[in-house]
Amino acid sequence: MNKPMKSKNSKNSTGNKRLLPMLLAVIVVLLVVLLFFITTGSKSSGSAELEGLPNYTDVKGTIVVDGLKYEKQPHLGKEAAKVKVIEFADFKCPACKKWTATNLDTFIKDYVDTGKVQFYFMNFAFIDRDSYLAASAGEAIYKQSNEKFWEYVHKLYANHGDESKIWATQKFILKFVKDNIEGIDYGQFEQDVKNHTYMFDVKEDFKIAGAYGVNGTPKFMVNGVLLPDSSYEGLSAAIDSALQEAK
Repeated sequence: MNKPMKSKNSKNSTGNKRLLPMLLAVIVVLLVVLLFFITTGSKSSGSAELEGLPNYTDVKGTIVVDGLKYEKQPHLGKEAAKVKVIEFADFKCPACKKWTATNLDTFIKDYVDTGKVQFYFMNFAFIDRDSYLAASAGEAIYKQSNEKFWEYVHKLYANHGDESKIWATQKFILKFVKDNIEGIDYGQFEQDVKNHTYMFDVKEDFKIAGAYGVNGTPKFMVNGVLLPDSSYEGLSAAIDSALQEAK
């Protein structure tokens, strides 16, 4: 008895059915490989950015809270001023950026240039690890030039990133200062940033501020008294009252 012959169409159909799962398997493998390279690549890139960021836990040394240490802080104004004002700030803080852009120049004109106030900047870097780095970079500049520190304050806030993202990375800070702050020893600055030379100073500021009740930024202290709010009106009233007491 003769067996019925299969048609060519039947053979092609069977071959196509076998080929389709193979093609799908190859596509899946390729997608998995591609996804692996994308995720590992982005992770390694992100890790490289995070490598230059400090942690407070890595900072060694004993911190003793025994005063506000005005002599260690960046400052504006005359030593003989009757009123001392400290701003506690974080370079990643949007409210600090707004206060600086809106009020700082007016405050300097009304109170610092007139000899009424000596104004100090004190780090309260708490938002994220790049807050600490931006603060230590500011300290590195201050150690070279008090004047250049205030230039750093104005320009860094003007180039502020998203508070919820890590943007003040080592790469960003080094390029930012190179492009925007002239008149410092950039080689020394770069070395200080990479070595976290002034992270102890940043952590010390943080510990001292916290001991005096600072729990956010910006906060202001007038002659050792922490103000309940950060409004310009509240700061002005506290200064005017302190000036009256000093007469």
